[in-house]
Amino acid sequence: MAPQGFQDKVAFVWRVADKLRGTFKQHEYGSVMLPLLVLRRMDAALAPTKDAVVAKAATFDTIGEAQAMQLRRLSGQRFYNTSPFTFTSLLSDANNVADNLAKYIRGLSSEAYGVMEAYNVDDKIARMDKAGILYQVLADFADLDLRPAVVSNEAMGYIFQDLLRRFSEMSNETAGEHYTPREVIRLMVDLLVSGMAHREITESEIPVRTVYDPAAGTGGMLMTAMDHIKELNPASRVMVYGQELNDETWAIAQSDLMMQDIDPKQMRNGNSLTQDAFRLEKFDFILANPPYGVDWKGYAQPIKDEAAKLGFEGRFGAGLPRVSDGSLLFLQHMLSKMKPGGSRVGIVLSGSPLFSGQAGSGESEIRRWILENDWLEGIVALPDQMFYNTGISTYVWILTNDKADADRGLVKLIDARELGTKMRKSLGDKRKELTHDAIAEIGRLYGGAHDEFADDPRVKVLTRETFGFQRITVERPLRRRWEVTPEAVAAEPFTAYASLVGNRYETEKALLTEVGELTPAQRKKFAALCAVADPDAPVITKKGKPEPDPDLRDQENVPLPAGWFDLDETARADVLVQTAEDHLKNEIHPYVPDAWIDHTKTKLGFEIPFTRQFYVYTPPRPVKEIADEIKDLETQIQGWMRELGL
Repeated sequence: MAPQGFQDKVAFVWRVADKLRGTFKQHEYGSVMLPLLVLRRMDAALAPTKDAVVAKAATFDTIGEAQAMQLRRLSGQRFYNTSPFTFTSLLSDANNVADNLAKYIRGLSSEAYGVMEAYNVDDKIARMDKAGILYQVLADFADLDLRPAVVSNEAMGYIFQDLLRRFSEMSNETAGEHYTPREVIRLMVDLLVSGMAHREITESEIPVRTVYDPAAGTGGMLMTAMDHIKELNPASRVMVYGQELNDETWAIAQSDLMMQDIDPKQMRNGNSLTQDAFRLEKFDFILANPPYGVDWKGYAQPIKDEAAKLGFEGRFGAGLPRVSDGSLLFLQHMLSKMKPGGSRVGIVLSGSPLFSGQAGSGESEIRRWILENDWLEGIVALPDQMFYNTGISTYVWILTNDKADADRGLVKLIDARELGTKMRKSLGDKRKELTHDAIAEIGRLYGGAHDEFADDPRVKVLTRETFGFQRITVERPLRRRWEVTPEAVAAEPFTAYASLVGNRYETEKALLTEVGELTPAQRKKFAALCAVADPDAPVITKKGKPEPDPDLRDQENVPLPAGWFDLDETARADVLVQTAEDHLKNEIHPYVPDAWIDHTKTKLGFEIPFTRQFYVYTPPRPVKEIADEIKDLETQIQGWMRELGL
């Protein structure tokens, strides 16, 4: 539950932000206000030990790690500032406030300064100074009481998160890049911390849980997960970890952790796919909203190297998706972070990872690997137009390596596409939202017993074999006769055989006995020019076996048989052949009795055709009804024409 009174602080900062109007664009407000809020909080937290830290720093020629440890210990915080300035004293020299503020920032400990540097705060200071508003803005922040005795770490977290949400929603055009709507995060956290995970947290005396986000953005998912777990059990100890590629976005997330006295080493900067900052760590809850459809070609080599060298000992052994979309790379990375004793993974994805890629492709093999290990617990289809910078359909996947016994071998699909509520005012592409009631309803559908919603069209509980198929190649025999046509003898050296036009031959050999003067290559070409498909012609054979006709070749998908995943490799292969042959006999031979299956070309494919599972057939309108409507329209049009004198 949010602490009382934090909204007053939020409203104060929001009013100060209005001074930026005309100097900054609206989408830049957050990148100015948030770092100043962080600076003011650090200034207030360091005030009791300020003089002692400055005096101690003056005794050092340089500040290395040993000296930094002493200063942190003396400050009583995870950061310190060796500058003699405070927010209040900065205002005493109005003519040099910009220079002194820059010096104040450079006096911060290395990690805190790194955050300010990522915000590119020097540029913001210069622009405010040039516009003549820097002094006013700093004076307002100096009046903001953020002492830890007045504003707890928890309250500071709420202040920061609420301002972040407001600034993100204000910047419609860029919000979606780094900010996931709060209700989507809440839904995912609710689904993630459900079932056995929920009971274990509420029933434990002091539950300890770790939460990780490899595409942390501004840290909203981590903070929401931490808050939710603490709501369930206030005695919980929750440690959050994250990594974010974008520097400024990382700075926001890092700031949020700093405001709550969380070790800054738990929020890292960098690409989690190529520079895994938590390579040896495993976590209880892993959640993310990775970027959709982002090209990973620019950093593909280290990923390909890891897949080739480490296989399943690394993160990408199951396969590599096409370079145009790295979503399934993030999912594999997240699954590698599961604890052997049981973890839960939640990820928001577009529709593409459900079905992209043909049988045998990287995407298909990744889905196979997930189903093979029985990690996929369920998928929820969200309403469209839920995100700030895209209106596409999105899906929440929930995976775990510790399924309940009743869920083993099964996957639950929830269709929540109609549960969105239209917003009174759009925010970029976001035109719908999930209300508290809608989130509760989705949670009810997701968490119910399998037979509880058997008649609810929004719920499907399917075996994992439902999502697999074998892509078989159906061959037909090659039947050819050879006829010399005018086209075949239209060019040299074949014109010499114009007298043969109209002649037909049952075999290629019979034809070629007539054109013995040609070279082997020419003979082959001439035979191809004269070959004509003929269903009544004899079958062409090779070593006693019929040759397949490439023009009649077809491919079909045959569903996996029930229980296939539970079989050993030998039994699986036998069952696949038998299933394919049964399909040939029952579905193909009644129409083309000479067909056969080339089992050497069979490939396994895996996809999750979500929309198909919830498709409801709508019969077309009766022809008479349509005809009557057309007649009525014609009569109406003729009446209008008469009125116009036409």
